[in-house]
Amino acid sequence: MNTNTFFHSVTLDKDKCKGCINCIKRCPTEAIRVRNKKAMIIPERCIDCGECIRVCPHHAKKAIYDSLDVLDQFEYTIALPAPSLYAQFNHLEDVEIVLRALLELGFDSVYEVAKAAELVSDATRHYMARPDILKPVISSACPAVTRLIRVRFPSLIDHVLPFNAPVEVAARLSKKEAAKRTGLPMEKIGAIFISPCPAKVTASKMPLGTGKSAVSAVVAISEVYPKLLKHMHADLTSEAPTAQSGKIGVSWASSSGEASALLNDNYLAADGIENVIRVLEDLEDEKFENLDFIELNACNAGCIGGVMTVENPYIARTKLKRLRKYLPVSLNHAEQIDAELNWDAPLEYTPVLKLDEDFSVAMEKMTEMEQIEQSLPGLDCGSCGSPTCRALAEDVVRGLASPDECIFKFRENITALVDGIHKLDGYIPHSLRGEKEDEHDPD
Repeated sequence: MNTNTFFHSVTLDKDKCKGCINCIKRCPTEAIRVRNKKAMIIPERCIDCGECIRVCPHHAKKAIYDSLDVLDQFEYTIALPAPSLYAQFNHLEDVEIVLRALLELGFDSVYEVAKAAELVSDATRHYMARPDILKPVISSACPAVTRLIRVRFPSLIDHVLPFNAPVEVAARLSKKEAAKRTGLPMEKIGAIFISPCPAKVTASKMPLGTGKSAVSAVVAISEVYPKLLKHMHADLTSEAPTAQSGKIGVSWASSSGEASALLNDNYLAADGIENVIRVLEDLEDEKFENLDFIELNACNAGCIGGVMTVENPYIARTKLKRLRKYLPVSLNHAEQIDAELNWDAPLEYTPVLKLDEDFSVAMEKMTEMEQIEQSLPGLDCGSCGSPTCRALAEDVVRGLASPDECIFKFRENITALVDGIHKLDGYIPHSLRGEKEDEHDPD
């Protein structure tokens, strides 16, 4: 597979990498190896969930995103604030303060992603009422989860909701509105998403379900947050934009927010990549009954737990709950916007885990891989630089590693070699001398 076709927001700073194995043990797609005392990311396997950024003690993993200087590249700019942005601020009781601060920061207009989320929620309620759909329906809002399903759970692809994520819907609708209002061509209008996670950066560069994203650039909440603070004050003027969303849209920021908006109790919501994998495995094994919808978020607590945010996710959830208290339920309904909601192309399986293009060769390599795995200790310690013994066996078959990279296997081979040399010399190792002497002791 041509790795040049991949874009990833999650990157590695080799100068900071110490070669520890924290990241390889937590990667959900086994996309990381440690070789020559440095981590390496296998691009076709990475889903940009950001888990390695979260667990790296040396800050060697980092997310790349656009800077606010990107505003200078467009004649007209639209801020697309994620609902999770609101949960970063202390004592925020009115989103108008944030929206106005974005205008003072340099944006020409604001279009809330929470507004688009309400449109997606309404469209999903209609979609769920159809008798021909495959249930349970799995949310497509988290791009890391969607990519995880595409590479690791292909049997579940038909369960994925075929709708664009709210940020994509927001970018499309806001640019159309701006073009109509200003008369500018689309290429001179920038829709800038303020994102909580790297997966959404990747989704703007390599989108799923569409050939090209309408999102012009993505900046991190962590970069925008300190700049917004000095523009935030309560003396709102008539020039401040009117809030465009209610409780349903804002609730998308935390886990179960999307699912609860469906007004259907037969749903499951899980957050954190390990919990997501467990749910998907159980779904593959058909362990769920009478379940209509599954909401999955790769980050703990939902988008408010993204690695590009600034607040503790559980504190952020409390702030969000306070903010929603006086909001209306919803301000938006989906009407004649199917072109913006529906995927342009179906989700397809990406077989990044297969051993060879030729099926017969792949089967031979699988047999060899299983034999190598059986010869390994099965401890899955990661000391070899691969996350599990099975992953090391796969790396050996692919020609990327040697069985001797297993420290236990290496020690066994060295011990056998030393014993062989000693036998040739007639030498009795010191550790065995007591036993040999006991064998010849007449008492």
